Amino acid sequence: MSADELHAINAMLRESRLRERPTGWPAQRAAMEASTAVLPQAAGVTLTPVTANGVPAEWQARPDAAGDAAILYLHGGGYAIGSIATHRALTTALAAAFEGRVLSLDYRLAPEHPCPAAIEDAVVAYRFLLDQGLKPGRIVIAGDSAGGGLTVATLLALREAGLPSPAGGWCISPWVDLTNASGTMSSKADEDLIVSAASLDAYAAAYAAGGDLRAAPCSPLFGDLAGLPPLLIQVGSAETLLDDSLGLAANASRADVEVRLEVWPGQQHVFHMFAPLLGEARAAIAAGAGWVSDRIA
Repeated sequence: MSADELHAINAMLRESRLRERPTGWPAQRAAMEASTAVLPQAAGVTLTPVTANGVPAEWQARPDAAGDAAILYLHGGGYAIGSIATHRALTTALAAAFEGRVLSLDYRLAPEHPCPAAIEDAVVAYRFLLDQGLKPGRIVIAGDSAGGGLTVATLLALREAGLPSPAGGWCISPWVDLTNASGTMSSKADEDLIVSAASLDAYAAAYAAGGDLRAAPCSPLFGDLAGLPPLLIQVGSAETLLDDSLGLAANASRADVEVRLEVWPGQQHVFHMFAPLLGEARAAIAAGAGWVSDRIA
C-alpha cells in the first residue's frame, strides 16, 4: 500500500468534510456531482447513452470489449443521491479492466421513489440485457454502498421472479443493513471520513418511507440468501459499514452461497472511487474484474 497516496486521499477527505451533508436532497445531489467531477474517467472508454427498457443507462466499454459479456452497475449514494455521472471514475476504470461492457444504470431515487423502485429498475435493466441476447451466465451485477445492497436485493428479486440467475454479484462496501445498528457503526466512526450513522439514518428513512427497515427488500442482510450466485465482497477496514460486509459474507456462507470477502487494510468507504489517485483502488478493481472474468468464462 502506498502510504503517501492513502495519506493524500485522507487529507482530501478531511478537507472536503463529506460527512457534513448539506440540507435538502437537491443540495446533496448537487454536492455529490460537484465533488466527484474532479475525478477523471479512465482513458480509452467510450460512453454510449441508452434507455434500458425505459430506465436511463449508459454503456461504457473499450473499443475491443466483448459484446456478449456485461456488468450491470448500480451506483451508490444512499438510494437518494448519486448518478451515472458521479461514478464514472469508478465505472470507466472497471470498464477499462473488464473484457466486456459495463451498463451503468440511473435507477430512480428516494424519497421521490422509495423502495422497491430501485429494485424494480434494476430488474428491468437485467431483463434489457437478456433482451439484447446476453446469456445470464455472461452477466454480473455489481454496485457500491447502497448499490452494493441493491445488488443483493436485485439478486433476491430475480430469484423470486423465476428469472435465470446471473453469474455473480460484486458488492463494493455494501450497505445491506438499514437499521445501522452494527458494532462498527460506532467503533469505526472516527476512522470513516465519508459515512456517518446520522447520514445513513436519513437515507434509510427516505428509502424505506416508513416501512420495515429489516425487511429484505430494504435490508438484504436479513433476507434468505439461499440459491444466490457467487458473491464478491470488497470493503475497507476503516469503514463504519465494515460489519455489513462481514455479516453479509457470514450469512451467505451459512446459506451455502459461494462468497469471497476481501477486507482492504486502511481503506475508506468505496475507495475504488479514487482509482485515478490510489493504487489500492486500481488493484481492487483489477481483482474484481478478474473475479468477474472467472465467473463468466
